Amino acid sequence: MTTEATLTSKGQTTIPKQIRDRLDMKAGDRMTFTLMPDGVVLMRVKSRHVAELAGLLHKKGRKPLPIEQLSR
Repeated sequence: MTTEATLTSKGQTTIPKQIRDRLDMKAGDRMTFTLMPDGVVLMRVKSRHVAELAGLLHKKGRKPLPIEQLSR
């Protein structure tokens, strides 16, 4: 998918609607931009909140570890 956007004199742009819809972007979502050595820019949407990640690594039957053991 290729779309175009224009940079304003203030350095702002609008992410095209096709892209926003495809990435399920909403107002307030944060993004990171990474400039690669070949000049390509990677944009990643950071729309997840820390609370949404709770339990992500849980596996049934695995016992929790104390924080002291995690740092080893």
